[in-house]
Amino acid sequence: MGENVEQQGVVAIEDALKLAEEMELDLVEISPNADPPVCKITDYKKFLYQQKKKQKEIKSKAAKVVVKEIRFGPNINEHDFQFKLKHAQKFLEEGAKVKAYVFFKGRSIVFNEQGEILLLRFAQELEEWGKVDGMPKLEGKRMSMFISPAKKK
Repeated sequence: MGENVEQQGVVAIEDALKLAEEMELDLVEISPNADPPVCKITDYKKFLYQQKKKQKEIKSKAAKVVVKEIRFGPNINEHDFQFKLKHAQKFLEEGAKVKAYVFFKGRSIVFNEQGEILLLRFAQELEEWGKVDGMPKLEGKRMSMFISPAKKK
């Protein structure tokens, strides 16, 4: 029933309100969908505080997704590719998602197949550290792809 109040069972609403008023507390509806609705005699401010505290705790335990971006040009040389690959590997090991994208400047958009090949090769090299969330997509002058970290055993 509430603070320092023994279980009353099913009580008329008027009686419950009178009892709460006598104790200088509030009648709080806990489960409105139950038949009959479940109420509790408690301090409403304290009840709200405890609920806010529970929500905050749940939120703090939720996993936060970090997205790291790696940018390529369509005509990247091998050394730069390997350098960015090592960074992506490190990001995936730390548990961050990687967004790899090829940025086409000016007329380089005609090499969009080259960009797709580059991203697919990148995904293939990172196969043991992460899995691809989808095929490369061209959006404007940018072709992007997401890679999620592989589940740890």
